[in-house]
Amino acid sequence: MPGSRLPRPTLVLASPLLRRIAWHARRIARGVDRKFFLALAEGAGAIVLVAAMLVTLLEKPWTEGLGKAVPAFGQSVNWAIFTVLGQGDAGYVTTIGGYVVSWLLVVFGVAIVGTGNATARELIAELRGDEYKTKIVVLADVEKNPVGSDFYFVRGDTTSAEDLRRAGIEEAAAALVFPDAPTNEADMHSILTVMAIESIAPDVRTVAEVINPRHVEHFERAKADEVLVTSSLASHLLARSALYPGLSALVTDIVSGGEGSELYRVDLPSAYCGLTVDDLSARLRSEHHATLLAISRGSRTYVNPPSDFVLQPFDDALVVAESLGTLQPLRPGRAMPAPA
Repeated sequence: MPGSRLPRPTLVLASPLLRRIAWHARRIARGVDRKFFLALAEGAGAIVLVAAMLVTLLEKPWTEGLGKAVPAFGQSVNWAIFTVLGQGDAGYVTTIGGYVVSWLLVVFGVAIVGTGNATARELIAELRGDEYKTKIVVLADVEKNPVGSDFYFVRGDTTSAEDLRRAGIEEAAAALVFPDAPTNEADMHSILTVMAIESIAPDVRTVAEVINPRHVEHFERAKADEVLVTSSLASHLLARSALYPGLSALVTDIVSGGEGSELYRVDLPSAYCGLTVDDLSARLRSEHHATLLAISRGSRTYVNPPSDFVLQPFDDALVVAESLGTLQPLRPGRAMPAPA
């Protein structure tokens, strides 16, 4: 309705800043041990209070009675919180002692921001730790390298053809596209990124994380090779775990590379052609200590195929194993016949 206003709670929840803070908090909480996270929060609160007390004692009118000391302490707490977040007023302190407290808070804030980059670090650690060796380049529109000096970092816009070329997209085997916020705008930016990659490097495999399931068709129109709707995946896993206790822990262990449970998609030796799925499963167990999960043929995947399923040329397999061993990872871009 023209001139109508949303209720205040809706306005608060709709704030992009609050949504981004909540999204980062959820991702950090998933990647950090709960006890550690609580200890970090308690430590941050204690440091903020101590810093505010010191600044109040050093610079504010605490000797002039509670009427001025209490408001001054409240202002110091507010200043300390914003300093940790990187938004503090440098002019709030004017003495050497105040400067020292300010510098310590800034250092502490940088440490917390480092924790906030856990998602990107975990993603790159997974790629770096895999036996399929890769060189990793990170392209992001941020001032500092978010993943450490051990990896290539290029500052730029992922939707810019020029910036993509500077990052070496034309020589890449694959590109991972994931949003920087849980918003529709972030999905739109990811779609533009996929389109930019496809326009200058169509042979590069693009894998995209999608926030809104309704946008999947747009990613497909942009010719993304794979899309992952994390919200839908989490919902299905939660539902199955409610019916079958322990399922979420099992799946998490498999996809996160637990002991003896790394996921691999591999080419199958030509000698396996003509085997039934039961014979293949036995051979993989005895020769490679690998457990068969599925067979891929063309664009179709067969999970738990019937016992009379016979392997054909160009079939590949999804397995769980301790390591690749003598198995070969699926070659990107391998020509495969269309499914019959």
